[in-house]
Amino acid sequence: MAVNENAELESLIRNATGGVSAVPVESEPADDGGGLDFDTLLMVVRRSLLWLLLLIGLGLTGSWLFLRYTKPVYKSSSLLKIDEKTEAGTLGLGGAMKEAEGRQSLNKLSGEVELIKSNIIYRRLRDSLDLDVNYYAEGTVLESELYGTSPFRVQYDGEVLYNTKFNLRFKDAQFFHLSYQKDGQEQGGDYALNQPIRLGGMTLRILPEGKIDASVIERNYFFTINDEAAINAYLDRNLLVEIVNPDANTIQISFQDFSPSKARAIVNKIDTVYLQEKIAQKQTATAQTLQFLDQQLTENRQSLAQAEENLQDFARQNKTYDVRASIGEITARLEKQEEERLKLSEKIRLLNEVADLAERGTITSREDLTVEQSIPALATLENSQLSQQLGELNDLQWNLRRLLRSYKETTEAVQQQREQLNFVKGNVRRTMRQNQELLRSQLAALDRQRNLFNSELQTLPQKATELARLNRPLELYEKSYLMLMDKKVEFNIAKAGTTPDFQILSPASLPSAPISPVKLMVYAIGLASGIILGLALMAVRYLMHNTVTNVRELERATSSSVLGVIPTYDKEKMSVSKLVVDKNPKSAISESIRSIRTNLDFISSAKKKRLISVTSTISGEGKTFVSVNLAGIIALSEQRVVLLDLDMRKPKVNLAFGAENVKGISTILIDKHSIAECIQHTSIPTLDFISAGPTPPNPSELILSSRFDELLAELHKLYDVILIDTPPVGLVTDGILIMRKADIPIYIVRANYSKKAFLKNINKLVRANNFTRLSVILNDATASGLYGYGYGYGYGYGYGQGYYEETKPADGKLTRLRKRFS
Repeated sequence: MAVNENAELESLIRNATGGVSAVPVESEPADDGGGLDFDTLLMVVRRSLLWLLLLIGLGLTGSWLFLRYTKPVYKSSSLLKIDEKTEAGTLGLGGAMKEAEGRQSLNKLSGEVELIKSNIIYRRLRDSLDLDVNYYAEGTVLESELYGTSPFRVQYDGEVLYNTKFNLRFKDAQFFHLSYQKDGQEQGGDYALNQPIRLGGMTLRILPEGKIDASVIERNYFFTINDEAAINAYLDRNLLVEIVNPDANTIQISFQDFSPSKARAIVNKIDTVYLQEKIAQKQTATAQTLQFLDQQLTENRQSLAQAEENLQDFARQNKTYDVRASIGEITARLEKQEEERLKLSEKIRLLNEVADLAERGTITSREDLTVEQSIPALATLENSQLSQQLGELNDLQWNLRRLLRSYKETTEAVQQQREQLNFVKGNVRRTMRQNQELLRSQLAALDRQRNLFNSELQTLPQKATELARLNRPLELYEKSYLMLMDKKVEFNIAKAGTTPDFQILSPASLPSAPISPVKLMVYAIGLASGIILGLALMAVRYLMHNTVTNVRELERATSSSVLGVIPTYDKEKMSVSKLVVDKNPKSAISESIRSIRTNLDFISSAKKKRLISVTSTISGEGKTFVSVNLAGIIALSEQRVVLLDLDMRKPKVNLAFGAENVKGISTILIDKHSIAECIQHTSIPTLDFISAGPTPPNPSELILSSRFDELLAELHKLYDVILIDTPPVGLVTDGILIMRKADIPIYIVRANYSKKAFLKNINKLVRANNFTRLSVILNDATASGLYGYGYGYGYGYGYGQGYYEETKPADGKLTRLRKRFS
């Protein structure tokens, strides 16, 4: 079982150092601590504070640059209340006005929104404001529009080069240079102010606006001449009309532009032209109604004059107006019948006209007119169902026209609209056909009654009959004429008394602050970006941190006791490990190793013979350095110490003392040399060492031989402490064999070098071999690893991929990235 555990241990270590394992094993987490390592996190946060501040600074700098080189957008708004009222009620004609006006849907605010954003308003706006030419002054990075403040004005005619950038630079107060791009080539020249300039088929004239002084000459300008499509697109893009409160009939008109004065001017002008358009629409509707009344009055006047002339002719011929009293009742009934017949005929004629309008799709001449406004006589039919159907048909016809402006005939929306229109048109046809049939049947009944009355009148004198026949149309035309005159007077009063209740509740003002970009928001985004990037950097560095850094990590991840901490030694750069405690007995590194010597006494008393082994996971963790200096410190306490270099594949103890390695442990174990011949002395009288000797082909077999046990027994007779520098257990098994014989096995972990996965391997090593006295030393610890001490040494060497290579393990991409951030 121990052999299997050791094989798995070796495989895990090789995987941690980048090697290839011969035995496939299940990967395990590198950190047995689990959860969040607050000590490591605190260290990463402390090391990343400068990066955090730098990223925050970069974020705020980016926000400043964005604000510096982004053109601010300003928004100007006005609030309108749309309603209508009539003053005709003050003249006692309110009821008449309601009949003439009908129902007028002024609270359909969506229609008003579309009117404001229509070409009707845009056309008036283009005619009122100078939107056809835009003037700009060039800056270092951004250009600024000179709305109303341009030092020059452009007049143009002919074949205009629309949407072309014309660059203008004043040479002095009278001359300027003009250039533009045409077909990829720059064209232009020097011209004088007020001089006609021929550019192809276009004629330009640059007129000064005020004095051309030095400040104007120093700057560069350019202008563009916009066509109608460009102006409409500009207005559509920046104009926003929205309903604020439908109950209060309020609409807000907003406009966005880089120039605050231009935005305000456009909103104010929209208010003005919208008012003008509303008044013009109402005047047009009233004029059409009056025109209809005048036409009817003319026709009725002619009919009335003809009836009067006929009656006069009758009176001149018969010289009397007296009619027999017996025909009075019949005459009255015939008059009433004739009046009803005339009304029925008028209704039939009106129905035919309405049917013709409905078939042609021209019930109303404009979208904003109702059916009642377009056909005032429709109210005489007294058919609310027909009026409702005609209104619905008129709305569908206008909706279809709007759809056809944007969509093709084959579009689904157009086809659905046309189907609905055909359905409603069919309903209108049926209703009108039913009404016409009903009226014709009533008219036929009246005709039958009239024939009866006429037959009765034939029995009466010819004069009475003729007189009655002449009086009937005369009275009828008189009543119609008076009624039409009353209607005309009422509409004239409405025309004079109706005023659009168009109130500007909040006129457009000059915006003082831009709506975009918002400084506070931009700086907040920059600050948040810097903080988020800093926290992300901390998280990445924390997740990439896979080496042991301090004693707390060591204590938390291993079951073995921590024997001590050796700080970094930086007084000199050593290519190989050396004995330094004798040269610097009062240094921090010497004190730390003395502390380790004291802790060893608690594990095994110094009064008896002790065998101490020192190993590590891989080379480069300071195993030989600790062995040499620990042996020196113990020897300085008047104990006889011998240091054995059992790392026979890669001996280094002799290099630490500057000695040769021609004989040593390997030659002793093969009985080539005696122990006395191989013992070498050092500068410390009580410290000796035996080098590894020539590298044998079978180091493990030599250690397992009985001769090695005899060697240890003989050395116990000569020395108090035998300290063995063993090979790394992560690369060969020699170290484990020696550790089984040791009284105190010591395991070296190097701060910021040893992987956290090595600590798990220490626990596996303890379980597999029952190393209850195994102790751990943290080597090369920095100030954070020492909890406040700032000492150390620096040296670098190691095995890496192969046992005989003097290189560190190759760094992966993540490791190189982590070092870059560190």
